[in-house]
Amino acid sequence: MSQYAINLLFVGASFALYIGIAIWARAGSAKDFYVAGGGVHPITNGMATAADWMSAASFISMAGLLASGGYANSSFLMGWTGGYVLLAMLLAPYLRKFGKFTVPDFIGDRYYSRTARLLAVICLIIASVTYVIGQMTGAGVAFSRFLEVSNTWGIWIAALIVFLYAVFGGMKGITYTQVAQYVVLIIAYTIPAVFISLELTGNPIPGLGLFSDYKEAGEPLLTKLDDVIVALGFHDYTADIDNKLNMVLFTLSLMVGTAGLPHVIIRFFTVPKVADARWSAGWALVFIALLYLTAPAVGAMARLNLMTTVYPEMVGENYEQAALNPIYYENRPEWIKTWEETGLITFDDKNDDGRIQVYNDKNEEFAPVAAERNWKGNELYVNNDILVLANPEIANLPPWVIGLIAAGGIAAALSTAAGLLLAISSAISHDLIKTMINPGISEKSEMLTARISMGGSILLATYLGLNPPGFAAQTVALAFGIAGASLFPVLMMGIFSKRMNNVGAVAGMLTGLCATLLYIFTYLGWFFIPGTNMLPNTPDNWIFGISPLSFGAVGAILNFTVAFLVSRVTAAPPQHIQDLVESVRYPKGAGKSIVH
Repeated sequence: MSQYAINLLFVGASFALYIGIAIWARAGSAKDFYVAGGGVHPITNGMATAADWMSAASFISMAGLLASGGYANSSFLMGWTGGYVLLAMLLAPYLRKFGKFTVPDFIGDRYYSRTARLLAVICLIIASVTYVIGQMTGAGVAFSRFLEVSNTWGIWIAALIVFLYAVFGGMKGITYTQVAQYVVLIIAYTIPAVFISLELTGNPIPGLGLFSDYKEAGEPLLTKLDDVIVALGFHDYTADIDNKLNMVLFTLSLMVGTAGLPHVIIRFFTVPKVADARWSAGWALVFIALLYLTAPAVGAMARLNLMTTVYPEMVGENYEQAALNPIYYENRPEWIKTWEETGLITFDDKNDDGRIQVYNDKNEEFAPVAAERNWKGNELYVNNDILVLANPEIANLPPWVIGLIAAGGIAAALSTAAGLLLAISSAISHDLIKTMINPGISEKSEMLTARISMGGSILLATYLGLNPPGFAAQTVALAFGIAGASLFPVLMMGIFSKRMNNVGAVAGMLTGLCATLLYIFTYLGWFFIPGTNMLPNTPDNWIFGISPLSFGAVGAILNFTVAFLVSRVTAAPPQHIQDLVESVRYPKGAGKSIVH
């Protein structure tokens, strides 16, 4: 059986499973559509939350970022993991106890303000739409390679599959579909990692293999990787970074953004009791850890595999001689030929010698060495988003492993896309139309509105996926910054401060959102369109060296500060609101079910 047929079999079987589950778990009421009926088991919800959380950025891009940036990009791993702990400990149980369907629901009622609710909807939509771009981009990458279609067709196929199981199933269908998707993606991620770890280090546990000896050289794998890439002008893989402030702010931005992501928060509204929300969070951390403890090993091993593929003699210790003998382009391995067809790997023979030179042509100190070797620039471009997907082929693993990782990559993108699209459609149908525009709408009409909103959101996400502003994890990082700067502070203050009022909340959200968007647009352009930025996006132009991807943390601090100061000089919330805050934070009524 050909590799294409195997890929088609694995991906097709997973699609059939998802659509079958959606038909079986079709939402029959608004409560089913928004919170899966409010009766999901904590373990089931933990697994669904893990799938919702581990997006295309986690499955596809994170290891690619670690592979290309090493320690410098470990902020992604620390921020996303730490943020989930923040969410689980400080927000999820209390929001579940509040007993509503959506994040704007909580903000609107807690701050007794239609303006606050509307602003929360706007913030939610901006963050979720930005986030979903990364999922559609990741799905396009996976489809274009494994189903041998164009990136455009890949995104349209992904949109169709999400439409079939999300529009009809709602949260109920999405929940059980995400359980299946978690099983698919975690198996797909760990099996290739085990094979590769065994091949390179002899250790079957990737996380331990990362700190084991590289079999070919008898030295630690990370030491070997450092030696290989330094010989080609790159910084040490394990090297520290100079701009500590930016790293801290970026990690914090990812943390508060994680805790403010509406599509993850609403997962905790699906369980029967507050205690179940806590248990769901605990189980989700276990399920997430299985992938996140493996990702650093996958990234490092992918980078080493790539470099020794181009420079086969790098397995030895004579790095200077090995660098003079990269492979000839005509002798490139099959996996490079395969990925070239997608356009995600490209080769440009700049010195016309027929060989593939891969090195850091941005390193001025290495320039004399490159000139002496007659190298005229890096010749192989490899998209970061493909490294995890290409890993099995790089390591010559069996065809069924490649088919499995194809299904896993697609599952990761689709699971998070569905959760995001549900959050967007819920905000439109429930928070805008049901609550603000037409409170008398029937349940049947509300569900129809929710499904139409979902369909419209899918079309918008598809368009944006076809015209993405960056690779998946970069786009996702921007979404986290926006969510962290706008929603996280008002959620935290709404739970832990009885004095926080509606004026302070609105002022804080506006400040955090506007400051963050202005900073992003200044350096990345209006909706990240090249050429529309006001200042060049370089560290020399950033304020205090703070990257646009890191500014969400600053936006959150501004949000907290403005909200606190404004609330102190304006009237305190009504007594019944203060009593509400008190009741949310203490156990009385903790077992109360959600009431629509």
